[in-house]
Amino acid sequence: MDRSREIADFLRTRRAGLTPDKAGLPDDGRARRVPGLRRDEVARLAGVSTEYYTRLEQGRVGNPSPEVLEALARALHLDDSEREHLTDLLARPTATRRGPTSPQRVRPGLHLMLQTLDHVPAFILGRRTDVLATNHLAREVLTDFDALPAPRRNLARYYLLDPQARERVLDWDRIAAETVAVLRLEAGRYPDDRQLAELVGELTLKSPEFSTWWHDHRVLRRTHGAKGYHHPVVGDLHFSYESFQVPGDNEQTLCVYNVEPGSETARSLPLLVSWTTPQPRTLSSSEATPPPGPTS
Repeated sequence: MDRSREIADFLRTRRAGLTPDKAGLPDDGRARRVPGLRRDEVARLAGVSTEYYTRLEQGRVGNPSPEVLEALARALHLDDSEREHLTDLLARPTATRRGPTSPQRVRPGLHLMLQTLDHVPAFILGRRTDVLATNHLAREVLTDFDALPAPRRNLARYYLLDPQARERVLDWDRIAAETVAVLRLEAGRYPDDRQLAELVGELTLKSPEFSTWWHDHRVLRRTHGAKGYHHPVVGDLHFSYESFQVPGDNEQTLCVYNVEPGSETARSLPLLVSWTTPQPRTLSSSEATPPPGPTS
């Protein structure tokens, strides 16, 4: 990833999306050739020189102070995810930011936790939205990630490339676009992650919508929200999800889909469990009869 270009594009898209009125600037009477704020207006709001901000937007400032980053975030009205992304983009590259190489493993206790949460969908995401582990209902409501080859178990790949996802996911455009924003945030943190670059390349080639969302430079860290799915057996299911960083591994996220008590979804999930849980095999009479013992 070209760090200087990423910095320029992110800052440009953020100031383009902020009107002078929203920023609290009076109309100076000058004609605007570009949408949003001008560079000199951002500089004035942040309390830095126009020359400094221009160099910053061009990626020619080494490592801005926390005070400058905070001033820019306020000037551009950045949310928490955008502030985190700006810090990642402007931080000095280090070995720890070049991209992880070792595969991620889910410890046995977390696997057990997923099975304990058998009344709602739950799963664990790793880097790049890789799906590391799922429980039974997650496999039924989304898709059976366990049946896929390990390199294909990825939430972004499922949402954007699997034709079934467009039929399963309610409000598909919103969910898919948010997932692209999650990948954008990670790309800022690990600009040289080869596997992430390969995933972005695949999505660019195969998903008609991906490039538009990617070049919006929207970023998002998922913490909570709403999702809906259509299941062919029980119909529409609506969830409020919560995401938690796994203790001891901040690159794994536990995602739990909660259900409103008394809702139609709450009544549908037990039916889905009973419909899809394999029943124990009944032994035939010959199998149930023990073989005769040895004769004397």
